[in-house]
Amino acid sequence: MIDSHCHLADEKFAGDLDAVVARAKGAGIEGALVILEAGNPQEAAQATRVEGLWDSVRFAIGVHPHQAHAFGDDPARAGAIVAEQWQSTPGARAVGEIGLDYHYDFSPHDVQQAVFRAQIQVARELKRPLVIHTREADADTVDILTAEGGGEVSGVFHCFTGTPELARAGLDLGFYISLAGIVTFPKATDLRETVRLVPIERLLTETDSPFLAPVPHRGKRNEPALVSHVVAALAELYGMDAAELSAKTTANFHSLFRP
Repeated sequence: MIDSHCHLADEKFAGDLDAVVARAKGAGIEGALVILEAGNPQEAAQATRVEGLWDSVRFAIGVHPHQAHAFGDDPARAGAIVAEQWQSTPGARAVGEIGLDYHYDFSPHDVQQAVFRAQIQVARELKRPLVIHTREADADTVDILTAEGGGEVSGVFHCFTGTPELARAGLDLGFYISLAGIVTFPKATDLRETVRLVPIERLLTETDSPFLAPVPHRGKRNEPALVSHVVAALAELYGMDAAELSAKTTANFHSLFRP
């Protein structure tokens, strides 16, 4: 199994990181993609700790739309910071998480869009995939990916909770769809129906930990070991054995986030 999106560099894991990694390994989690906030020295330092404990982890680096406002005077600087940190992070494999979030509006929409575009350009230059966050911004997200990606950039829509239309648009752009613990929630019926549209060859599993712990751990801190519950839920949806689904999503991860 692979946790294709987690925040192990978050301060919520600082106190027991060793135990969290040990539980992940004990649960059969082969590796993880750890998301780093570009320009955050605390997260960069903890990323070094994570790598020392779990040498198969890889990293994504990006400016989240919630932090885009910090670059309102110079959106290109966001891309420059990502590119600079990439050079000092040998385990970096993706640019992200980046995108648009119109739900909380922590950053003006035009600033979010400019920062998003700048980072897509970095991914194009690096020839690496994107990790996309989109919330209540489907049309703008797809439009910007289409315009700026130029058919050259793929990636993943992480923690997908969107509509069938968004899933189809993402797949048409060559992106993967990643599911987190929400797919295990009893009321997530619409999401489970949408997931059925996703070919197994484009499916990934994640925790988005420390957030969104799956049933039966809902409400507690999430961690990579719990991705097994996401795998089990998806295996049921696809009518597959959990081990078979895990093998396929693990292969998908390695195809997208190549060594």
